[in-house]
Amino acid sequence: MMTTKQVAEKLVNYCRQGQFAEAIQELYGQNIVSIEPDGAPVKETVGLEAVIAKGQQFNEMVEEYHGNEISDPIVADKFFSCTMKIDVTFKGAPRTSMEEVCIYKVEDGKIVKEEFFFTPMQHG
Repeated sequence: MMTTKQVAEKLVNYCRQGQFAEAIQELYGQNIVSIEPDGAPVKETVGLEAVIAKGQQFNEMVEEYHGNEISDPIVADKFFSCTMKIDVTFKGAPRTSMEEVCIYKVEDGKIVKEEFFFTPMQHG
């Protein structure tokens, strides 16, 4: 079974390569809870299938990825965090850079909770 540090390093490596779907498939637990900040389109998503679907919905809004930056993880106990910055053009919108702090909880070698901290974009 992977340690929290091993899970953190694998997640960061997947994300740096833009392999978000692969990261979810390998590293997330069946009952994952994903929490977005107030003002995001969906505040809480529960369950692996729903989190996969959320990722697909996000990808469908994207016209072009220009790159990303992910910090090295900081690990303590069952938790780790990192920052993510993505440079992206959404369909029908100007190119934008988004930055967030991501916090993850690991149990039995799987990510069971993720929470993202960022300022949601104003829509409309």
